[in-house]
Amino acid sequence: MPVHRRIEVTIIGKVTVVRFVDRKILDAASIQELGDELFELVAQDEHQCLLLNFSQVEFLSSSALNKLIILEKKIRQRRGQLKLCCLRQEITEVFAITNLDRVFDIRAAEADALKSF
Repeated sequence: MPVHRRIEVTIIGKVTVVRFVDRKILDAASIQELGDELFELVAQDEHQCLLLNFSQVEFLSSSALNKLIILEKKIRQRRGQLKLCCLRQEITEVFAITNLDRVFDIRAAEADALKSF
């Protein structure tokens, strides 16, 4: 099992739940490492249903949003599903302003998101 520095991974049924270690996802090096870890998960066949839990995340840069867009495309190409949950109000507003709330399936609670797969 790979070691992750930026994410914590839990398997719940068929869903891979990812929680972020960093409260602020801002600097380029951290974002690159985070992206690499997420992309590595998607490359493995057993991680086709991915739920990103943002409950610990306070800030998210535009570069981090770009990594999420790339991740969504990679999962879709593999016929998988990506859902997001537990976004703080400030982050939810960023998704709405950028119209990314139309790209991503965003759920309020982890339990609701898990049921939706």
